[in-house]
Amino acid sequence: MPKMKTKSGAAKRFKVRGSGSVKRSHAFKRHILTKKTTKNKRQLRGVQDVHASDVKSVRAMLPNA
Repeated sequence: MPKMKTKSGAAKRFKVRGSGSVKRSHAFKRHILTKKTTKNKRQLRGVQDVHASDVKSVRAMLPNA
């Protein structure tokens, strides 16, 4: 039986916490930051939980997490 493989793209984007919740970072904070307001960039900092409706599909992509 072959091993289950982790989707490498998902592994770079999501981390599973000890409690089982999945954290993600914000989009739109990589480049072309000059036209974005300081308030907008500040609010894109930090991490957020993956929405509850998406957790099942994210966990399927991370079978070993």
